[in-house]
Amino acid sequence: MPMPLRDALEVVAAHRGERIVIPTMASVHIWPSLSDTPRDFTYMPSSMGQGHAMGLGLALARPDPGVIALCGDGSLLMNLGSLVTIAQHPANFWLILLDNGLYEVTGGQRVAGSGRTDYAGLATAAGIPRVYTFDDAAKWRSAAPQVFAGKGSVFVWLKTEGRTGQKTPTPPRPMAEQITRLRAVLNG
Repeated sequence: MPMPLRDALEVVAAHRGERIVIPTMASVHIWPSLSDTPRDFTYMPSSMGQGHAMGLGLALARPDPGVIALCGDGSLLMNLGSLVTIAQHPANFWLILLDNGLYEVTGGQRVAGSGRTDYAGLATAAGIPRVYTFDDAAKWRSAAPQVFAGKGSVFVWLKTEGRTGQKTPTPPRPMAEQITRLRAVLNG
């Protein structure tokens, strides 16, 4: 049975360390209640399929402290070629797929291939060296120290519960302010 999204994100918040976190889409509903630091860059609106590409770019430009991008299954499908790019350009980067089988932010429509697409297989075939899959919050919590140990590139497929009837989330602060805060972190 899939884990609640909040449970999945609590594990990320507990193990993120000093890494930059880029929440997108459905994770934007919850992430600001778990973390609100200048190292959080809530990438909304119009981020579907782009948050993990941005995260990889940041990780390549600034290998330390590393970057975690939180994306949904619909977002990953919109930019599936990014898996090959992530594998070909190793970085201190964790792509965490929050697979709820829904386009939750746009009304709860089913994602094409939901329940049949092997995202771990796709990430492995693309060449990402460390690939993990979890559908149970306790197992995810237990394995998280290993998952976040060392350097990236890492792909984590978390099977989460879908929620229909959600409103489109808004970032906790305007984009210009988020950019200024993140830039200050990057500039030390």
